[in-house]
Amino acid sequence: MLATDSTGLYAAFKAKDARFDGRFFVGISTTGIYCRPVCRAKQPKAENCTYYSTAAEAEQAGYRPCLLCRPELAPGLSITDATVALVHRAARMLEENCGSGRSLDELAGRLGCTDRHLRRVFKAEYNVSPIQYLQTCRLLFAKNLLMDTNLPVLEVAMTAGFGSLRRFNDLFKKHYQLSPTILRKRMSEEKKQSSNITLALGYRPPYRWEEMLAFLAGRAISGVEVIKGGEYLRTVHLVDADQKHVYGWLRVGNKPEKNTLIVTVSERLLPVLPQVLAKVRQLFDLYCDPEAVYETLAPMNNIRPGLCVPGTRLPGSFNAFEMAVRAVLGQQITVKAASTLAARLVNAYGTPIQTGIEGLTHVFPSPEDILALEGPIENHLGPLGIIAARARSIYELAKSSEQGKIDFGLCAQPEIEMKKLLAIPGIGSWTAQYIAMRTMEWPDAFLETDVGVKKALEPHSAKELLEMAEAWRPWRSYATINLWNSLQTRN
Repeated sequence: MLATDSTGLYAAFKAKDARFDGRFFVGISTTGIYCRPVCRAKQPKAENCTYYSTAAEAEQAGYRPCLLCRPELAPGLSITDATVALVHRAARMLEENCGSGRSLDELAGRLGCTDRHLRRVFKAEYNVSPIQYLQTCRLLFAKNLLMDTNLPVLEVAMTAGFGSLRRFNDLFKKHYQLSPTILRKRMSEEKKQSSNITLALGYRPPYRWEEMLAFLAGRAISGVEVIKGGEYLRTVHLVDADQKHVYGWLRVGNKPEKNTLIVTVSERLLPVLPQVLAKVRQLFDLYCDPEAVYETLAPMNNIRPGLCVPGTRLPGSFNAFEMAVRAVLGQQITVKAASTLAARLVNAYGTPIQTGIEGLTHVFPSPEDILALEGPIENHLGPLGIIAARARSIYELAKSSEQGKIDFGLCAQPEIEMKKLLAIPGIGSWTAQYIAMRTMEWPDAFLETDVGVKKALEPHSAKELLEMAEAWRPWRSYATINLWNSLQTRN
């Protein structure tokens, strides 16, 4: 239970303040239900409210999730929000792997600690154990699937990681006092008739969706990504818990009136659905707290009005290797030229797939695909227009990625991983920081030598830019995106 001033939390709850969405949950003693602070149900009295830091903590206290505000749609917290970064990384990993059946020992090992230490710090931060948190993740994920898709209940149970339908039914009834089939009956007829898997992911407003799409559109890789009709579409290649390769596609649109992104995925991606949703959250920076970022970066507008815009997000990545290769290809050439080279690479060595969607024809080459090329790598990539030095850098990236020498995941320590990237010939500071910014959710990268950054802040020198950017820590990556965006509004 949160030991914060309840008067302030109740005021935020009464105001339906979206800035607090996902930061706490409200248990209401008269109904036995817990809500998000943005819930539009009848306002309970202050004395009937108890506040919890996580949905898991509220459920362990005996509360059921509200069917109106749907706590499973609440945005999460970014790693930089954490007083205990390890715990927040662990929480994100539990969310991403809730359907994989991985043990706590495995997750702790990936985080570089023992399961005992993880249990201790997790309990101290969230007031629940990692197992209790994981169970809530699975229940809320299953609830989301029941309400927003027409998947059979058995498939819902398996996808959410319960292992058996009986266990799923028992836990669901115990925690929510109703059966999965009764909840399913509350689905709208429109959703019942849909053959797609479509789910909603929440975010904290404001969200500069058009700027995000414009950034991704300028860097889209032909055959892999398409931006059209105000939506982002791409092909997907992931590996499931049984090490089987899974291929498919996804589409992401925005529903600003509900502060959610609508994610539609092909049915073939069902075995890796938690992974897909976690990667969408990273790509579109859904853990961001835009108010906290703007509070630090607002003084940028003293340099020039409109230089920093509230709600600007940091574009992440869906496929870390794809993004790293794209960064190498973009060295010292235009964004458009880099996209052309990436498209050639995909056409030559990507895996063709059938999506039924115009423009989505291939998945990006994997590290294994690059390493499987016989002979000098420049002999393969050179005819595509990729110079020998960059071809060798791409090969070394593939080798480091395949051997696990560089960590692009949630467990990554960006400062350490950037040093490893710099050890690869052909990768300098700009490339290493850009890769960390996009693939490791590193919020504090600053590209003082970047042409766009220098143009946005001309006539300052690179040294002066670094000194100026000290005031923008720890959000210098967001400052960089704002500077790039400002060039578009000036044109």
